[in-house]
Amino acid sequence: MNREFNPILIVTILILIIGTVSCNNEGPKTKPNVLFIAVDDLRPELNCFGETQIISPNIDRLASEGLVFKRAYCNVPVCGASRASLLTGTRPTRARFKNYSTWIDKDNPDVPTLPEYFRQNGYYTIGNSKIAHHANDGVGSWDEEWRPKIVTYSWRDYQVPENDSIEKNYGRGPVCEMADVPDNAYFDGRIAEKTILDLSRLKEMGKPFFLGVGFLKPHLPFNAPTKYWEIYSENNIQLPESYLRPEDVPEIAFENNSGEVRKHSDVPIKGLIPDSVAKKMIHGYYACVSYVDAQIGKVLNELETLGLSTNTIVVLWGDHGWTLGEHRLWGKQTNFETSLRTPLIIKAPGYIGNAKNQSVVELLDIYPTLCELCGLELPGHLEGRSMVRLLKNPSEIWDECAIAKWKNGMTFIQNNYFYTEWSKTSDSIFATMLYDHAVDPIEIENIADQEENKELIRQLSGSLHQSWGADFE
Repeated sequence: MNREFNPILIVTILILIIGTVSCNNEGPKTKPNVLFIAVDDLRPELNCFGETQIISPNIDRLASEGLVFKRAYCNVPVCGASRASLLTGTRPTRARFKNYSTWIDKDNPDVPTLPEYFRQNGYYTIGNSKIAHHANDGVGSWDEEWRPKIVTYSWRDYQVPENDSIEKNYGRGPVCEMADVPDNAYFDGRIAEKTILDLSRLKEMGKPFFLGVGFLKPHLPFNAPTKYWEIYSENNIQLPESYLRPEDVPEIAFENNSGEVRKHSDVPIKGLIPDSVAKKMIHGYYACVSYVDAQIGKVLNELETLGLSTNTIVVLWGDHGWTLGEHRLWGKQTNFETSLRTPLIIKAPGYIGNAKNQSVVELLDIYPTLCELCGLELPGHLEGRSMVRLLKNPSEIWDECAIAKWKNGMTFIQNNYFYTEWSKTSDSIFATMLYDHAVDPIEIENIADQEENKELIRQLSGSLHQSWGADFE
């Protein structure tokens, strides 16, 4: 049968075909970058967490653009182990991630670290300063790794010659230093400068990047330029409400005894720390937070200036909390909330900003969250959970718990309960501690031994043992 040629019909069909192909072939979407900001020993005593003592406008600005996780907890309250757990997405065990000197490549070498996994998936990775505790740990994590050069006697970075001399001759200098120097005299100023240069280079590369930057303050000693000390008046520095040693608390809870602080030349080795020294340390801590906040602000400003902020996820996290006189303790390395609760802020393009979430989350949850935000398949070894659902709906309170370990003490955090048990094997519990934060948020009354709480203790202990991971023992 003869068919009449119809050019109009042919053209129409071709247009429909081209349009269909065009709609179904949008091309690859640009992956978001990641700016991964770690801050050493930063506790959530910031305006964006509801506190007013510390001046930190740049972290607060980031919080106003992202989601603040008000109940985020580390998994080990000491830097090396906490970072190893976060970077591998795996929990501590009795034998793994135990102390500050933890090496990822010794404790869990068979899983890719967070930056390594991003590198395997096409990201260019740069690690500036302390992300893992040790330089060159987590082999394969970074295309480039850099740490600031030590130009004084030691990494404690005293800028006052007298203090540097004390450090050199006596093993440890003073606990605080106020020096009339520019920001880049100390490490964190130079870390910010290096990161700003890297942002320009990374923009020119045109590849998605994972840029880790580890700021070192407010880690001891509390050294900062004079102008940051002058933000605060020592006359206005207050000792914490819980500046006392509570009764009915197992002695092992105080085992650390503020050892890191007491090694400094102007802090008593034993006994009560004088109030004047205590207030000076609080003053120094505040100055250091304001100093590192200023450095973070420089990096965030450059991100904006370069036009990178619209496609860059920013994560700011502290590796653990820090006890600043509460319970007459100074430092981390305890199972109290002041050591375990940490700041966590995530700003992700396209997600709700200026929001707060009250769910209990863990630093373990960062790894799967970043994978999901960047469209990467979640590796099978992860033990945390993605928080993307909370970024989508900040008012949601998910039914999750947090678990933290310090030596033989395991803390289980669920709802308002903060339960700790000490054991050497799972059936050899020799001390317990329980606080109900609904009525005792500063942890003064240990209610673990009260008769009416026996069933609650049994339930919390059982949940802890079920949740602490298959490899814990």
